[in-house]
Amino acid sequence: MKLKQLTVPIENSRDRLYVIMKAFSRKGIIPRAITIVDKGDFGELRILASDLKTARQILMQKGIPGHVDEVIALEVGSQSENYSKILKKLMDANIQIKYSYSYADSTLGRSIMIFSLNDNEKAIEALSIQQIHTTDCDGLDLLEAAA
Repeated sequence: MKLKQLTVPIENSRDRLYVIMKAFSRKGIIPRAITIVDKGDFGELRILASDLKTARQILMQKGIPGHVDEVIALEVGSQSENYSKILKKLMDANIQIKYSYSYADSTLGRSIMIFSLNDNEKAIEALSIQQIHTTDCDGLDLLEAAA
């Protein structure tokens, strides 16, 4: 299953991330997975938010641009070779990874990897043949998955 990730260009200032996260917290939005990439004067915030629709509304109200990207989430488990096995399966299927970041769920004792790929559908199919399944929005406590 594909998930919806909110991608926000964010200026590299000491309070910009705080302003966004504070606004999210006021509405009860929980960042389930988050990464920030430095791109010079600006960075890029990528977030799986518990409530994507409300998160987007907050950004629009604050005049902060953002867009939705589709990603997939895979439960990696706790064995060190699991990540390399997944990468091998993607490589064998000729799937390119644009980027990846992790989400650790200590309460459930699992690690989740978020992937942005050049072909999500092909990746899901190739991985499911190998009994590697995506994590759905319920598994990450998100309100909305990708169509």
